[in-house]
Amino acid sequence: MEENRKESLDVLIIGSGPAGLCAAVYAKRANLEALVLEKEYLGTGQITESDQVDNYLGLPEINGFDLGEAFRGHALGMGVAFQDGMADGFEKEADGWSVHVADGRTIRAKTVIYCAGASHRRLGVEGEQELTGKGVSYCAVCDGAFYRGKETAVIGGGDTALGDAMYLSDLCEKVYLIHRRKEFRGSAQTVQQLREKENVEIITEAVPARISGEQTVTALELKDGRTIPVDGAFVAVGMQPQTQYLQGVVDLDANGYIIADETGSTSAPGFFAAGDVRTKALRQVITAVSDGANAAVSAAAYIRSAKQPVDLPDANKTAKKEP
Repeated sequence: MEENRKESLDVLIIGSGPAGLCAAVYAKRANLEALVLEKEYLGTGQITESDQVDNYLGLPEINGFDLGEAFRGHALGMGVAFQDGMADGFEKEADGWSVHVADGRTIRAKTVIYCAGASHRRLGVEGEQELTGKGVSYCAVCDGAFYRGKETAVIGGGDTALGDAMYLSDLCEKVYLIHRRKEFRGSAQTVQQLREKENVEIITEAVPARISGEQTVTALELKDGRTIPVDGAFVAVGMQPQTQYLQGVVDLDANGYIIADETGSTSAPGFFAAGDVRTKALRQVITAVSDGANAAVSAAAYIRSAKQPVDLPDANKTAKKEP
């Protein structure tokens, strides 16, 4: 695939996670010329961080890396083209978009499907990185079932952390909810519900210092010297959407997510969003895949509509004047 070409691609897909790969498959099925631009070589998104995925329909107990590779293999089998690169500039043109790549290239496309995702904020404590996927998780809905009947800790004070604690309380023998402040940022009603649960212990004004364990998580150590024995630690301290280069390009919400509906349509014509990067209630692999399909179908419809001839008045014809 040549860059800086006179002819535009039909669709440039930014990101090679589940949303981007599904968008690519649907684009190829619609006979569109598509290119996936990925910032990580052979990357397949955050799914690779999951030791086991047990909630993707039809593929229970699959390793996250294997699921991501299956998605990528499907796209490659369809003939999808891939290039490495980080998109860091977007310019709307009369017939599409001009996308600047960090290495100096410019790629022109009639439409853009942005699937760069969102990254989980880390605690930045000792043991967190080493034990990610081995007891440290950033998604209670994804991994909570693996801790049925066990003891877990949820770290955070917003609605996501409260929701995770509530979800885990129905699965785990014991749930510790740990927050660095005295008051929670999330729903007061949910906090009250958690206080009424016998298997939930709320610990405020507490800051994690270390997540310990050899092969798996065994304890959470706090800065005040306390050690809490747990089998799993769920980190829920927020997410950071990868939209730093979209200021002024499309409308973003207060948290930086792209405002887009179920079709993937954004405030900018021909620019679509899919996956964790868009405003949505549930960020899961299966919803990312759905987003990718919707965005590709929307992009195809947009391209078709742009090809429709415009019915302009015939300048050689004049209206008949009444006598």
